[in-house]
Amino acid sequence: MLMTLIQKEIMHHVLSVRFVALLLMCVLLIPLTLSINHRKYSQNLIDYQESVKRARTEAKENPPDAQNPNTEVSKLFLKPTPLSVFASGLEEALPTYLGMTRNGVRQGSTGLAQASVAYVLGNLDFLFIVGTVFSLLALLFTFDAVAGEREAGTLRVNLSNPLPRDVFLWSKLIGGYIVFVVPFLVSFLLGLLILVGQKFPLGEFEVIAPVLGLLLISLLYIAVFFAIGVFISTYLDNSKTALIVAFTFWVFAVLVAPRGAFVIAKLGAPTQTQQAVYMKKTALHNNLTQDKQSKIDKKVSETLGTNLNLNAETQKRLDEIRKPIEEKFRLELQNQSAKIDKEYQREKDRQEQVGEMLSRITPTSSLMYAAINLTQTGKLKRNAYFQTGEKYYSQLEDSYFSEISDDVLAQILRIAARMDTSSESKTEEILPPPSLTEPTFSETLRRSTLDVFLLVFAALAFTTMAFLRFFRSDI
Repeated sequence: MLMTLIQKEIMHHVLSVRFVALLLMCVLLIPLTLSINHRKYSQNLIDYQESVKRARTEAKENPPDAQNPNTEVSKLFLKPTPLSVFASGLEEALPTYLGMTRNGVRQGSTGLAQASVAYVLGNLDFLFIVGTVFSLLALLFTFDAVAGEREAGTLRVNLSNPLPRDVFLWSKLIGGYIVFVVPFLVSFLLGLLILVGQKFPLGEFEVIAPVLGLLLISLLYIAVFFAIGVFISTYLDNSKTALIVAFTFWVFAVLVAPRGAFVIAKLGAPTQTQQAVYMKKTALHNNLTQDKQSKIDKKVSETLGTNLNLNAETQKRLDEIRKPIEEKFRLELQNQSAKIDKEYQREKDRQEQVGEMLSRITPTSSLMYAAINLTQTGKLKRNAYFQTGEKYYSQLEDSYFSEISDDVLAQILRIAARMDTSSESKTEEILPPPSLTEPTFSETLRRSTLDVFLLVFAALAFTTMAFLRFFRSDI
């Protein structure tokens, strides 16, 4: 009986205008957006490779001198993620590189710095299509599943026969879901074939595993909105009213709540700006430098007097005087800078956690968080990028920046040593930037567990409420 009703429901949807709209959306949107975003990724990868090559060439031809505390002596560039083809996530908002200066890590311009006005309209990628377009189509498929039959009088006729109510409702859910999912899967497969034709590395485990995970989460998300649509349909007797309620719910769940949650978080947990933090660290460096220089000058004057001969012996004695003082102030600068960074990071984390917690009241946010984790374009990628930059800066601080003095005499001697081509001293070498460690698939799954659980809970909760309401309703 259930299979017969499912077949009937499938034929009802296939012959409707809604199925035609779904088919067009699937065939046109998914393969097209995947192809376009792959070309965008390919161009970003070329830009990244050219930037790295140009930075290395410039470092060889004109080695940077970090005497100026704002000079970028090295850059850690952000390599684009192949899975950004499916979800751009935070990648465009991240700085294209992290510049290493004596004053700290300076962020380069983001990908949005030169974005056109089209960015205001939003990104068109697979995540947007599933989260926004297919959630609305799922509600359009189900808003009249029960209300439409009740309004037409066919519900009373069907249930007057020996037809269990649970079988009737399951046929509505399963039949509509099959009709919806089949075109979606076919178009997704077509999009993957197009990507393979464009030499996308789909055969690698690091790529195919997240793609399959993204597909499963998308199917689960669609199931949630099918359950929501049926739930709304069981509570209302009029299909027009059900459509209005379903559309209102979609606007709130998909468009308003995810964004409104972070607006509330910004008001409730404000943070400093990145520029304000950088200026604060710059001021700290300048103040400590002045204090350090005055102590060095006083110590040199007391020890060596005012008449100095610039020779190897003098340089050795200056180093003996200068290094203990500079080491003390270097450690002080590190400690104070770390406190500023920790305070700023604590403020940002608190604001982000509040926003995420509030936004998870809707399944759309759970889909987005899980998707950007799987595609490595979310917080995992961002945190790994900045942590690698901080680690690289610490290495440069120990091996390069700590050897640079702001003492005037030391500067003169250092410049003379750089200009002395006959000197046997080693040329100053700067550690190359490390490779950015990508999060493992198991790590992305672990971070996505909560959002997957919320999607499963939402699907079960709305399905259960729909059945309970339908069992208790007076037909």
